[in-house]
Amino acid sequence: MSFSLFAPGSSKQFFRISQTSVRHAGRKAEATGGDPKKEILRRVLYPSNIRNKPTPIGTWRPDVGRALQRAIPSVQAHETIERAWLLHQRHQRKKREAELARKLECMKQAMIELEGIDSRLYMEANKHEDPRRRSEVEVEMMKSMSEPEKRAMESRARGLFPRELRIPTDTPPRAGWNYEWKPFTRPI
Repeated sequence: MSFSLFAPGSSKQFFRISQTSVRHAGRKAEATGGDPKKEILRRVLYPSNIRNKPTPIGTWRPDVGRALQRAIPSVQAHETIERAWLLHQRHQRKKREAELARKLECMKQAMIELEGIDSRLYMEANKHEDPRRRSEVEVEMMKSMSEPEKRAMESRARGLFPRELRIPTDTPPRAGWNYEWKPFTRPI
């Protein structure tokens, strides 16, 4: 169930630090002279794993074993804390599952209510639709479209949020307004 950082039955403390290959150890910094965003992103996403000093954000500390030994002096206390944490996680999971079951039951009740009110709307809400299927109007319309418009129509599934919708911003775009842009109209 759990592993222990402590050596059982021994007064000495044994801690094993895994030795892994050092990432980017011999690489020189790129001197592009331009914007160093690429180098900053690389350093943030792939930090070096040279373990000779503690990290400022606390992801690795050389004295973590000794700190644990001081905070939790016995293996039994460590395992008790670990069991309590697993119990807490189980309670959280049960709460989430109960909430999802409640939402599902409410959704089923709403669908039963919709079926009683209007069977046409109920059938429309529960209709299974093949996203690749095209109507005759769409097929005819695609014959007169340009290649990018065809790709946009083929890649777009019904019912999803439209990709070409512009995000509202506080400032205008740098390139100015595109007066030739027309929204893609899809026949229903």
